[in-house]
Amino acid sequence: MTAESRADHRPSATPPLTERQEARRRRILDASAQLAARGGFDAVQMREVAEAAGVALGTLYRYFPSKIHLLVATMQDQLQHMHTTLRKRPPAGAVPAERVAETLMRAFRALQREPQLADAMVRALTFADRSVSPEVDTVSRLTTAIILDAMGAEQPTPEQLSAVRVIEHTWHSALITWLSGRASIAQVKIDIETVCRLIDLTAPRRPAGR
Repeated sequence: MTAESRADHRPSATPPLTERQEARRRRILDASAQLAARGGFDAVQMREVAEAAGVALGTLYRYFPSKIHLLVATMQDQLQHMHTTLRKRPPAGAVPAERVAETLMRAFRALQREPQLADAMVRALTFADRSVSPEVDTVSRLTTAIILDAMGAEQPTPEQLSAVRVIEHTWHSALITWLSGRASIAQVKIDIETVCRLIDLTAPRRPAGR
């Protein structure tokens, strides 16, 4: 993963980072992902992250006030990388519902390759309190953008946005049930394909006679 392919997606009120600060932040996020991939949520300890990233512990806390902030930011980073990859190789489905289902399953399989990292990021989202709301909102916005891109919906209607929210909730729930061993990949695929039918149901109708 390159720095160019993963733009910073923190709240717009945050001032832009300098080149050195961005490089430091990239090392921190890479260290977080590597530790989580090896040992899951419990392996991501702030002191170990700082050592792996080559930064002082106090510096790490200036970038990320807590482990939860760090892991949610790691999920932002992973989603941005997925989004970039999907834009380079867009889904090939004939209709929006098929393209969204294909997109979400590709994202799911990417997480499946690193199950401990996926579990750490999902647990962080689950544990996030109000102080992490901006970061959690960014994760949601990125997920929405990925789905809307697959739909080809540049100006979605309120009904379509409602369908997207339901699809997001289902995808997140499916990820949790798979990580906990309560659902197979085949069941996840069925659930995703089923909920994506909402896209067809909420598609704008053309006026009669056109």
